[in-house]
Order: sequence, then structure tokens, then C-alpha cells
Amino acid sequence: MHDFLIAAAAFVVLVGVMVVVHEFGHFAVAKFFKVRVEAFSFGFGPRLFGYKYGDTDYKVCLLPLGGFVKMTGENPGEEEPVNDPGAFNAHPRWQRMLIGVAGPAANFILAVVLMIFYFGWINEVPDIKTTTIEWVTPGSLADQAGLRPGDVVRNFAATDNPDWETFHDLARDNQDRAVPITVDRNGQLVQTALRLPAREGGKDFDVTSGGVFVQLVNGPIDVEEIVAGSPADQAGLKAGDSILNADGHTFHTVETLLDYLQSGKGKPVSLMVARKGAAPVAIVVHPTIQDSEWRLGFKPLRPDDPPVRTRPLPFGGALHEADNFSSENFVMILEVLQKLVTHQVSVKQLSGPVGIAVAAGQAAKTRYWYPKFVLAAGISINLGIINLLPFPILDGGMILLLLIESSIRRDISMNVKERIYQAAFIVLMAFFAFVIFNDVSKLSFFTHLKP
Repeated sequence: MHDFLIAAAAFVVLVGVMVVVHEFGHFAVAKFFKVRVEAFSFGFGPRLFGYKYGDTDYKVCLLPLGGFVKMTGENPGEEEPVNDPGAFNAHPRWQRMLIGVAGPAANFILAVVLMIFYFGWINEVPDIKTTTIEWVTPGSLADQAGLRPGDVVRNFAATDNPDWETFHDLARDNQDRAVPITVDRNGQLVQTALRLPAREGGKDFDVTSGGVFVQLVNGPIDVEEIVAGSPADQAGLKAGDSILNADGHTFHTVETLLDYLQSGKGKPVSLMVARKGAAPVAIVVHPTIQDSEWRLGFKPLRPDDPPVRTRPLPFGGALHEADNFSSENFVMILEVLQKLVTHQVSVKQLSGPVGIAVAAGQAAKTRYWYPKFVLAAGISINLGIINLLPFPILDGGMILLLLIESSIRRDISMNVKERIYQAAFIVLMAFFAFVIFNDVSKLSFFTHLKP
């Protein structure tokens, strides 16, 4: 019940802020073009309180799930005063299109502002004093340099005993170059040169793409949930288990274990597992492909995260990081939508209100700020992109109809518009019901049930 209340509260706050900001975008541009806004509401349903200023009723309603802006004459079939200059449809189409775009644009701006605030005032960085290599991807640049798991970095790019943050920053500054590195291997100093990877496309630099995985935390990988019917379930892995090693390799985070699974290309993995009240047991798991990656089918107990300290960036650096984050997520969401359309990704991978609530609850319970800001900014970008899709009822659908009207130089019949919106509403509600059902079926109560 406690987790449910946290998830519900986090969902209400998160979605409420995202939707109100979205609607404020419509509101601000509508006011700029002197469109009459009858109501700006936080929440839906019966009015609780508010005040009226000019033509607009600023109100708070009973159901705090977002909000809405009501403009005179914006809905098909709605009666509006004849020759009313304040009506939405009385304004030029280009103005109405800008009003439609303003909502998604506000969400994109919000995402950037949130991440600027995070990087400029918080910016949590790993507080790891010693850089110890946990895993080296076979065949990678790090492997070619002769680095091995367990190596401790004593000198890197002429810097003695770099901590993790310094190591990462030096690697980023020397990307696509060979850098001298000295490691301590069981008491022996080994000197070599590590060629660092280049940044891929518009993505931020990631040293793991060169095959170097640094130990971020101590302790084993703790298992929180098992996906029913997964390889982990079939092998007998249980919630509450701790994975001590895989084929003799000690991993502390799921990220390194996943990379090991990819290098194995699906071969069986022997896990040494610690189980409460029993001696460690060995189980053999046969990985399976999911979303183009080899996986075992379990959820780790969070957090996997290392200890952190804050290191706020100057405004220029914060703006750069926020821009990178927003552009990467924007492109990633578009790629997922493309894969959905081309059937490369199943619609079952989508998450709706329940999935968002679960993620919001998990982020709210973490002791770090980064997951909270990332989730809020990511959902804001998602909301903006989804509303730009050319589907009636959504902002993108309204813009599409206005573009069609502009091309044919006349308004589409109101009866036709009403039929389009009615059909779209039915399709959208059916899709919404499917997503909610899909969300609910992913909950642990159901995933623990045997098929």
C-alpha cells in the first residue's frame, strides 16, 4: 500500500505538471493572438475553486490529472457567436497552427529547462576514489590494449591515480586517440596505450563503448523480481537471490553482466547464487534475445548506483549537457515510433499511465535527483512528440487538417470534421484501453503468475 501511495502521488504531480505546462503553451499563444480563452483549468471534473479575470476562468477542479484550456469555438460542432473576432476559428489558419504547436513546444522547452537546472545546480557525479576495471569487452579497444578485469588505474593521460570522474573526463577529452595508461595488476605495474572510442553520432561520450567497465559499487547483483517464463525463471533464479558471479566473473552491476551476455552471444551462463538461509547454489541460465539484446529475465534491486557528490556545471556546460540529453531522447523516441510502425518493436513494449506511475514511484523512492529529473524531462519530451502525431484529437491532427484546408483553400465541412473526430476518439480510447491492459499485465502480481 505504501508503494502504491507513493506511485499514485508521484504520478499525479508528474503528469499534472507536464500537462499544465503543455496547456500553458496553448494558452500563452492564444492570448497573444487575442483568442478568447474561456477557461484555464488545473484538473478535470467539478470546479473546486478559482477566480475569473477578464474572459478567462482560472480554476482548480476535482480530478488533478493534468488540465485543459478551453478556447471559444475550438471544437467541431461547437456553437459560437456569429462574426466573433475572439473565436478560435475566426483567426487565420497560421495562427491556429502556431497555437497547436505551442503546447508540444512548451513540453520541449520544459525538458531543456529541467535538465539545465539539474546540471547547473545539482549534477550528481560518481564519488569513486579508485578507478578499478570490473570488466573488459572481448575484442574491444580495451581488450586490444591488454587491459584486464581487476586492473587498478594508477596513471592515465599523465594523471596519477585518477578517480572515476577524472578518468571519464580525460577519456572524453582524448576521444579517438591513443592514451598512455598504467595499471596495477596484482601488485605489478603494467604500462600500455588505450585507444579511446569516438563519440557516436549526437550521443554523449561513453567510455564503455571502448570496452572499459569501471567498478561503480561493491556487493553482488541483488534480484528483486523474476519475469515469469523467462530463462531466469526456468533456471530457478528467485526474487531475493544475489548473483555472486557469472562463469566465475564477478559483476557488481547489471550493465556489466549485460555486456558479458552480449559477448557470449547466447551461450549458457553458470550463475553462482547466494540464497537466504541456504548455501550458495550454481544454476545454468540460457539467455534469450529481447529488444536485440541477450537477457536473462530478471529485475535487479535498485539502486545499482554508486555513491555520488554534487558538481554543478557553469551555465554553458549545463546548457550543453541539457541540449545533448534532450536531442538524444528526442531522436530515440522517434526511432522507437519508427520501429513500431515497421513492426520491428511490439506495441506491448509501450507504457501508459500505470507504467508511468510505477516509474514515477520508483524515481521518487531513490535517494538521488538524477532519476527524478530524467523521468520528468523524458515524459515531457514524449508528451510533446505524441501530441505532434498527425492524428485527429491530438495537436498534430488539428495542424494536419489546417494544412489540408490551406492547400484546398477552403474549410473542410463541419460534418466531415465531426465524423473524423468521433472515429478518432473511438480509436484512441481503444488504444488507450489496450495500453492500460498492457501496463497492468506487467505488474509484479501478474508477472509472478505462471502462464
